[in-house]
Amino acid sequence: VKQAKAEAEQSRISVRNIRRDVLAAVQSLLKDKEITEDDERRSGDEIQKITDKFIAEIDQLLAVKEKDLLEV
Repeated sequence: VKQAKAEAEQSRISVRNIRRDVLAAVQSLLKDKEITEDDERRSGDEIQKITDKFIAEIDQLLAVKEKDLLEV
């Protein structure tokens, strides 16, 4: 169970790192005036929704795995 929790945390960190990189790319587009501030804000909100969805999925998979491991 401890190892499963560690793997889940690493997955969450990976998702957050990807979010950070994508947000930086969006900021770069805004800086270069390739997108508007409204587009940047909408993109940030959408990226956050996707991030939350994947973190929730990781948490759900962890709960299932913990239950499976504790049954044995």
